[in-house]
Order: sequence, then structure tokens, then C-alpha cells
Amino acid sequence: MTETCERTATDWTNIARELAPVDVIEEPVLVKKRSRDFFWYSPILNGQLKKCFGDLVAQPKTREELAHCLSVAFAHDVPVVLRGGGTGNYGQAVPLQGGLIVETTGMNRILEIGDGFVRVEAGALMSDINAALKPQGWEMAMFPSTQDIATIGGFVAGGSAGIGSIANGALREKGNIIQLKALSVEADPQERVFDAEDALQVHHAWGLNGAITEVTLRTVPTRDWVGCMATFDSYRDCYAAGYALACSDSIGRKLCSSVEAPIVDYFPRLKGHLRDGKHLLVALVPAEDMPAYRDLIAAQGGVVDLAMTDAEREAVGIPHVFEFAYNHTTLQVLKADRSATYQQIGVPDPSDADSVAAMGVRQGDDLWQHHEFARLNGTVVAFELPIIWFTSEERLREIDATYEAGGFPVYDAHTYHVEGGGLKNTDYRHLAWKKRMDPKGLLNPGKSRAWEAVQHLSPEDIEAKAMVQYKD
Repeated sequence: MTETCERTATDWTNIARELAPVDVIEEPVLVKKRSRDFFWYSPILNGQLKKCFGDLVAQPKTREELAHCLSVAFAHDVPVVLRGGGTGNYGQAVPLQGGLIVETTGMNRILEIGDGFVRVEAGALMSDINAALKPQGWEMAMFPSTQDIATIGGFVAGGSAGIGSIANGALREKGNIIQLKALSVEADPQERVFDAEDALQVHHAWGLNGAITEVTLRTVPTRDWVGCMATFDSYRDCYAAGYALACSDSIGRKLCSSVEAPIVDYFPRLKGHLRDGKHLLVALVPAEDMPAYRDLIAAQGGVVDLAMTDAEREAVGIPHVFEFAYNHTTLQVLKADRSATYQQIGVPDPSDADSVAAMGVRQGDDLWQHHEFARLNGTVVAFELPIIWFTSEERLREIDATYEAGGFPVYDAHTYHVEGGGLKNTDYRHLAWKKRMDPKGLLNPGKSRAWEAVQHLSPEDIEAKAMVQYKD
């Protein structure tokens, strides 16, 4: 065990018996597999978490079975880590203190499809939800590039943006999460309903403050999307074209990603389809807007190499275009070379392509640029997910410091604490709800730096810290 990880002294044979009739996995090899997520994207997290394992896996198929799992855990004071598809990058699904892993993929029913919404169980796969929506004329407002294995509960608990965010904003944008239901960890677990903005008390908390059972999300009318790939001679022009597309009033788009040329060399299935050695702009554009899209690319100095419907793409054996965007881009490189990693960077002025390109030059040859465009509060934003050739943590932090000195905020991808990365600061509202929903602190222990300092307080006293925080 590393210093990060602990284990519990518990009679797990007895726990397995008490969990009946819930299915369990006791074989150590399989338990270890269920203790993994994509934390190995980070060599720092890999060193810290690779020897962290749970003790037992429970596989509930209903909310009643999930409630039973939580009740047994409460009775024996054992840690609980909730797990969906295990596609997180920060160790969200890794048990730091051993304990019970609750795998929710059996709770996968699509419960209701309505006018502009879908209601599903937490373990439903994103790809299955989209497949069920399309015949009824709807699609998810956004989804991750890992939709084939990612569950909706995991996405809501650990994600923030994805394919569709350039049109519909991040998950936390008003109206995207309509309702969440979550169970408390008590002797008799209670299901609470979080409507609209109250759902943000559970969203992006890594399963620290309740076991999500049901999710209701906004949907949007489906469109005839065309997967587009355009290439450019300079990364500056590629990024600028991405920003122009992201801001266009006349062209719909569900995805807009710019990728520096050296990264494109790690996309072997695109060989022969793109101009060699060029920088790549990946997009999803409605068929009716393709003439305007082609005009925009030409005006920005690019060439449209590929423009295919799903049927055309499948005929030539090319993956979905979104598999060359978001952190699938990182995965494409890691498939060939595990010495790569990435970071998460904000762009202070997304319209300033010159500053973006200059930062890439300033960072040096061990960093390759890759940007995603999204919309927050109605405004186009950009964030960078660069490929970094890792040599040491010292060099990684030097790269971070160079970004921050230039005004580009760093959202650290190399921490397993919820207060790191996208949140950056302690969210006392999350922790107040943790005290209400998880009074013993059994859910995903060790993932919050701040919990130990406030766990003795009442929910109201913890929430008061949030009021002071936001007033300041």
C-alpha cells in the first residue's frame, strides 16, 4: 500500500452474507478491476492510487437493493465508493480506504422520455439513452466522449461538460439538470429529491454527498449532424477558425475542437483522410448548415478534408469525430505512448488567437496544444487540454506556473481531491449536504480535503461558511 491508501479491518464474508439478495463480487482480481478508473492518465495519480483497492463489490439492480447496501455499510461503519462506468480521470471511483464498492450499472432503466426531458436510472449508459431518444426526435443536450461506457449518474457526479456544451452549456447551466434523486447513508436510507438549481448540491461532488438513484436531464431536438474535419497550416489559424465557428450565428454546432498537428499523428485511423502534417479542427455541424460551414473554413484559410454522416463514416471505418475531441484526444496518444499526460487550462480571452498560439510556443516542445470550445452563461469560452510529455512533477508544475503567469488559470488534473481540478475551492454547500446525507462520512472518504475540518459541525454551521465564502 502507498501512504495514500488504507484498509478496513472488517469481516467481509459476513458483510457479503448481509448484503443478500444483492449480487456481490468477492474474487480479489475482479474487485481490484472495479477499483480502477482512468486515473492513470496522470503519472502522479498513478503513483498515488495504483495500490488502492476495495474489499467487496455490490451490484444492486434497484433502488431498494441500493438502499440495502447503504444500510449495511452504515451498520458496520464501512466506507462506500459508488461506481458507474469508471471513466473518471481523477480517481473518483478509487477507494482510498478500502471498503464496499457499489457498482450501479445494473440500475439502467430509461424511465420516461418527454417533451424536452429524459428521466433515467443512474446506471444507464449515455449511448443507450441517446439511442432511445433519437427515434422520438430528441437527443441529449450533452454527453462525454466516453458515452459508450459512461453512465449518466457518473457523468452528473463527476463530469462538467462534453459534446453539446458549445450549444447548450455545461451541466451546471440552468435547465440542463432538471432533477436528481439521491439516497442518504443511514440505518434507513432516505431518498431526497433535488429539483433544478438544488441539484447542484449533488452535481460534481464525486458521490461524496449522496447515492444518486435517478437523473432527469434536458434534451434537445435531434438534428442531422455531419462529422467534419478541416485542416490548417498553422495552429493559430486552426484555433481562430474554431473560435469563429463557436461564435457563428448562422452555423449550428455540437462540437468544436482544435488539435495541434503532432497530436494528429497519433490518430492512425485518419491516415489517408487528412492532409499530412496539418492542424485539425473537429466539428459536428447540421447538414443544412454545411454550405455556410464550408465558406467559414475557406475564409479562415482551411481545407475541409472530411464531412460525413454517420452512415458514410461507418462505411469507411472511421470512428465518431468526438473520439478525437475532449479527453479521447489524450487517450488516442496514450494508446501509443504511456509517457504522455495532460492538464486542464482556462483561456482568459478566447478571441485572442495570437496569445493562445504564443503560449504554446512559450511552453516548449514537450507540450502540444488542444482546445475545446464551450458556452457558459451564454458566452463562448475555451479551455485547453494539452498533451504534455511527462518527465517530472517539477517540470509539470513549471508548465503550470508559465500558464498562470500568462493569466491562463490551471485546473489541476493531477489531484484526487474534489477541491482541486475544476472546483479549485472548497464548496461548503456540498459539504453541508454531505453532513445531511452522510452523517458518518462513509461516502468516498479521503476525497475532500475540507471534510475533516467541518465534519463535527451541523449542516447549518457548514452552510454558514458558504455564505461567508460567497460574501467575501
